[in-house]
Amino acid sequence: MTKYTKNPDVIATLTDEQFWVTQESGTERPGTGKLLNNKQPGIYVDIVSGEPLFASADKYESGCGWPSFTKPITAAHVTEHHDATHGMIRVEVRSTHGDSHLGHVFTDGPPDQGGLRYCINSASLRFVHRDDMENEGYGEFIDQVEDVT
Repeated sequence: MTKYTKNPDVIATLTDEQFWVTQESGTERPGTGKLLNNKQPGIYVDIVSGEPLFASADKYESGCGWPSFTKPITAAHVTEHHDATHGMIRVEVRSTHGDSHLGHVFTDGPPDQGGLRYCINSASLRFVHRDDMENEGYGEFIDQVEDVT
């Protein structure tokens, strides 16, 4: 089983925006994230620890300006925290092992898929295409990615 950790060597290579989002709980501007319009099959992993977070099959267009998912690949890889910043009450989501700030989860997602909307910063994610998943050690999650026809 793969061990995921908060890797200081990776943190040292993050862009200013990636560092601000993951390490200082920042939020990228809506509509600017490089993964917002990604429609390729694959998974989204924590940019710091590499832990698998979300599958493309669970990504949907919510119109909020950030990549949105209905559920995490493995619930144990995402932690939820009370967030009362900016005059709002929200539920922050962080990666379990990397402790990276990912975004927030809301209860206005598709009702037929559980009703949750994981609103996630692109800057906290690295996309692994389905074709590369096996080689990068994520083969066990291929069944959670839609088939390419």
